[in-house]
Amino acid sequence: MMQTPVELKKPLAKRRMFPKVKISRALLNILLSIYGFVTLYPLIWLFLSAFKSNPEFYEFPFGLPKEWHWENFADAWNVARMGVSFKNSFIVTIAALILTLVFGAMAAFVLSRFRFRGRAAAMALFLLGMLIPIHSTLVPLFIMLKKIRLLDTYGALIFPYTAFELSLAIFVTIAYMSSIPKEMEEAALIDGTGYWGFFFRVMLPLSAPALSTVGILAFLRFWNDFAFALVFISKPALQTLPLSLSMFATGYMTDYRLTFAALSLAVIPTIVVYLVFQEQVMKGMVAGAVKG
Repeated sequence: MMQTPVELKKPLAKRRMFPKVKISRALLNILLSIYGFVTLYPLIWLFLSAFKSNPEFYEFPFGLPKEWHWENFADAWNVARMGVSFKNSFIVTIAALILTLVFGAMAAFVLSRFRFRGRAAAMALFLLGMLIPIHSTLVPLFIMLKKIRLLDTYGALIFPYTAFELSLAIFVTIAYMSSIPKEMEEAALIDGTGYWGFFFRVMLPLSAPALSTVGILAFLRFWNDFAFALVFISKPALQTLPLSLSMFATGYMTDYRLTFAALSLAVIPTIVVYLVFQEQVMKGMVAGAVKG
């Protein structure tokens, strides 16, 4: 049986399409690889620079170290008293993070699951906090903290951190909790579980992706904050990590070998936190895209 011209053209058309798909996919992989390298290069450059001496850094700022100076890390740790700074940063960051997640989740639960008078005004008030420039509040906060005798304490950082991060935490968590079916709440109440039980046993576990996203963003902001710590903390024993890193630079010179070594040590916790919670963040993005 003779094949028609149309039937003969179909296999040829299919054969022509496959190379185009392969080429486009290979091109996409190349572009993504280049983008990934460009994104990661500053971090790679930071770690490589941490092993150089000052003369070598000035002479070859973008080259590999000729000699790997491992003692830079020990010198930076001792000179900046990074052990004390790490402890203070962990205490402040973890305490503020716990308060932000607990109060943010509770406020988001009420605003997303209940209808009451003043609900819209309360949501607008919380979201208004996202529009306030944080650094414009340094002077009034300093005066207020001085009057209540919280300067040079952990609370001078924990409470402002929590207050300024609550708006974002509530905004993100409300959007996620609103997508959880109302039938689950009704079934839980019929089974005898109260609202507190429903919140802790159902809503919090289901909202883990949203809370993980909030947690990562809050952790990065708390861990890297410099302005609040500089203004509200003056005791060396309470200095956080960003304050200890600033001592390597003066008005006359910068010790780059110690600066990069200290920065490399300081950035490790943020990388670990992201790697641990990245799966939850991806789940939150996918769930938010298909629900509701």
